Amino acid sequence: MTSKKVSGLKLILKTSVVSGMTLLSRILGLVRDVVFARYFGASLVMDAFLVANRIPNMLRRFFAEGAFSQGFVPVMARYREKHSHEDAREFVDSVAGTFGLILFVVTLFGVVGAPLLVAIVAPGFIGEDGRFDLATLMLRFTFPYLFFVSLTAFAGGILNTYGRFGVPAFTPVILNIVLITAAIWLSPTLEEPGMALAYAVLVAGILQLLFQVPFLLRIRALPRPRWALQHEGVRRAGKLMLPAIFGSSIAQINVLLGGIIASMLGVGKISLLYYSDRLMEFPLGLFGIALATVTLPYLSRQYANDSHEAFAATLEWSMKLVMLIAVPAAIGLIVLAEPLVATIFYGGVFTAEDVRMTALALQAFAVGLVGFSFVKILAPAYFAREDTRTPVRIGLIALGVNFVLSVSLAWYLTSVGYAGTHAGLALAISVAALLNAFLLYRGLRRNAVLSLSQGWTLLLLQTLVANVIMGLVLVSLSRELSWWLGADVVARSGWLAVSITAGAAAYFVALAVLGLRPSKLGIRPH
Repeated sequence: MTSKKVSGLKLILKTSVVSGMTLLSRILGLVRDVVFARYFGASLVMDAFLVANRIPNMLRRFFAEGAFSQGFVPVMARYREKHSHEDAREFVDSVAGTFGLILFVVTLFGVVGAPLLVAIVAPGFIGEDGRFDLATLMLRFTFPYLFFVSLTAFAGGILNTYGRFGVPAFTPVILNIVLITAAIWLSPTLEEPGMALAYAVLVAGILQLLFQVPFLLRIRALPRPRWALQHEGVRRAGKLMLPAIFGSSIAQINVLLGGIIASMLGVGKISLLYYSDRLMEFPLGLFGIALATVTLPYLSRQYANDSHEAFAATLEWSMKLVMLIAVPAAIGLIVLAEPLVATIFYGGVFTAEDVRMTALALQAFAVGLVGFSFVKILAPAYFAREDTRTPVRIGLIALGVNFVLSVSLAWYLTSVGYAGTHAGLALAISVAALLNAFLLYRGLRRNAVLSLSQGWTLLLLQTLVANVIMGLVLVSLSRELSWWLGADVVARSGWLAVSITAGAAAYFVALAVLGLRPSKLGIRPH
């Protein structure tokens, strides 16, 4: 077996490990969202918690997935390749102390300024219905989560750089377990049940950080924090982190913008967007984020070693896999939106109307799934090359488009009395994601970083035909929403499983009949 095939196999195996851990986390996340829907529904309490959780969660994307992952990992990869182990340890210690203190200060300001943050993120909460006061109180407990989860992401970045992908991928499971436990057992005992969720977020952040400590000790990489703002590596990482904070988080900023507008559309709209977004995030997190997590250290190492051909091959391989998975996933979400929502969320205080409205938003989000997925793998191609300015410029364009479309659609749909105004916000986010992905791709082609190999036309035709066949199978098995709402949980789950299995089987069988083989995907990364 050649070294290229061996390295390609390693990348597949590592992606599979991350995907497996992510699958476990997403399944528990789905269970968590089912619990939320059954206990809180699309209500004032749920709206308040989602806003209180969204603020630190958005900043988590900025600092954790943006700054630490996209800024720290490339520099750490360079230190591992070009410097001694002692130099790498000194760099890690310096980053831990410097950025840890900055994070602590940000967290302190967030707790003190909770009312102002809620007013900015959810201006529609200001009024007499109690959402503003409840969200502010919740935020004082959820905001410190930012500090702990960002340090957790930093620890995960170290482990990823050393090829230990499983532990960071498993860590989010802890958050889901704590939230499920709090919703079911703690919330009924409290005067304000929703506060159980806020307490759980803080506890989960602490537990996630502590969980990774033994694994850092095992590879002798546990940071010894020290303030070192002038350290060359810290300054280099800082220059990458600042634009990466924005460039890697455009999708979250777009969602935040949608949430701001949704807060002014009435009680429950934020909750409806949340439930639909979570279903869309399931395939995205399961494969797109897992693939991006694994490929970034490889791309960074290849760029550090001037292996430009291997860099392009790894990126192209990732694009092929995303296309083969994201497109059928998007079609499946569009066709099966109502059955999915009815099967997973319907019941308790989650009503039939909530099912219809959530399904509308899910279909709108599914339109952008391909865009979301491609951004996850194309943006790291810039970060690995230490180019963080280009994704920022592209992100600003996408953000502007989202803003114009969100306001326009919200105004128009409200003016005509359409109940699904929130679906217009989801559609605007999807269009912005598709534009973001296209501009990132065009930039890589223009700079000759990415050059597509032969066979793409055939691959596109094969996947097009397979997706059409899959779509026809799903439509042929579809039933009216009234059936899904009237059937019991077992019947709904069984028929949904049959539909998904038949659709997936039709898709992969069609690909095989059309001649697509794994060997033709060009798995060549070093």
